[in-house]
Amino acid sequence: MPAPASDRAPAIFELWKGAWIAAAAVGVLTWGLMFYAAWRYRRRSTNLVPVQTRYNLPLEIFYTIAPILMVIVFFFHTVNTQNTVLETKDDPDLVIDVVGQQWSWTFNYSEQGEGGTTPYVVGTTNELPKLVLPVDRTVEFRLHSPDVIHSFQVDAFLMKMDVIPGRVNEFQVTPTKIGDFRGKCFELCGVYHSRMLFDVEVVSGADYDAYLAELQQDPDNVAKAPVLGGSNVNTQPGLDPFTPEGENQ
Repeated sequence: MPAPASDRAPAIFELWKGAWIAAAAVGVLTWGLMFYAAWRYRRRSTNLVPVQTRYNLPLEIFYTIAPILMVIVFFFHTVNTQNTVLETKDDPDLVIDVVGQQWSWTFNYSEQGEGGTTPYVVGTTNELPKLVLPVDRTVEFRLHSPDVIHSFQVDAFLMKMDVIPGRVNEFQVTPTKIGDFRGKCFELCGVYHSRMLFDVEVVSGADYDAYLAELQQDPDNVAKAPVLGGSNVNTQPGLDPFTPEGENQ
């Protein structure tokens, strides 16, 4: 488990630890009872058949109720954590439209350029794209796919969400540590799934603004609206840049 680097990561980390502790406790108890029963009720004589007990009502009631109670507890903590990490606010500091496509990523810094334009970065299977984020600013990720189901995750953020064709999934996160991190697709999406990697760099607010200014120096990295067409959108036939309304730019 990587060191948490986002505001949502501690809640996920605590759920993960709790699940392992509960699993270990149940495992120790179960295996302990199995070995105890095997030893305690082992056959002690070659001439005697052990007493055959066909049922034990109190024990069977316990075996039924205990797992139900455990599932209820696990469900409560899971839902509580899910509600915490998926909580959003109406005015995030910035919005990034992420496109997962076979087999790379496109990152749109939506309406963060001059005049409300969108600087963007397109990756390929040979060149990993870089996602640059400012520290201590709330980022809303909007996830798009033009082909198959992918899954977007930055390991250190401890957040993962599916990228589904025809549906825009959203979540918000605030990076809390400056540094370099790794991200990847966590859903088997085709023959080159293993190449769907990307780099993440969390920087100061000033460095983030400088990065956007530098990105806009190349007209090929600026669009009027988020580029949602897919990998190599400027060169691949049928994957031309388009707006959410489907208009060519």
